[in-house]
Parts: sequence; structure tokens; C-alpha cells
Amino acid sequence: MDPKTHALFVERARIIKALAHPSRLYIVDRLSQREHCVQELAELVNADISTVSRHLSILKNVDIVKDEKRGTKVFYSLHTPCVLNFFGCVEKVIKSSARERADLLEKES
Repeated sequence: MDPKTHALFVERARIIKALAHPSRLYIVDRLSQREHCVQELAELVNADISTVSRHLSILKNVDIVKDEKRGTKVFYSLHTPCVLNFFGCVEKVIKSSARERADLLEKES
């Protein structure tokens, strides 16, 4: 693999790694509906503000979310909504895998 190709795959892995946590996936899902401040997201995730802030920082570092300070609050929204296309693909994999497992169990019976 040449260096340019390697760098591309390193970046892909960095983005996927940033998404690789259930709370961060949920945060992205909630932000797909509308923007939220950290306090709202903390309530939705059922975690403390510092934990949610850390999750948001990870997502922001890979340009999945962006923030905007308004007064004393910081509001977050999706910076790259196309990440939701990836979620659709993941759901298809989950359904396909479930069907294949069900078919295998049926054949074993």
C-alpha cells in the first residue's frame, strides 16, 4: 500500500473509532433530529456533563459535530450529516446477519 492510500485508511479508521461507542452513536442520532446543548445531551444519554463533553470533543475532533456558543451554553449539531448514511448501511448489515443466523438455526433444527 502506498503512503497516500495508507493515510486515507488511517483517517477512515480514526473516524470509525470516534463513532465506536454506544453513547456517541446515540448522540449523533439525537443531533440528527436537532441541535442540543451539552446539558440536554447529558440528560438524554443519562451521563454526567463531563462524560458527554468528552464524547462531543471526540466527535468534534473528526468533524462529525460542530458547536456554537450562545451566551453561557454551547449548542452542538451535526457538521457532516452524511454520517447517517453509514448508520443506514450498518442497520442493513445487522438485519442481514440476523437473517443468516436465523436461517442457520432453522437448518440445524
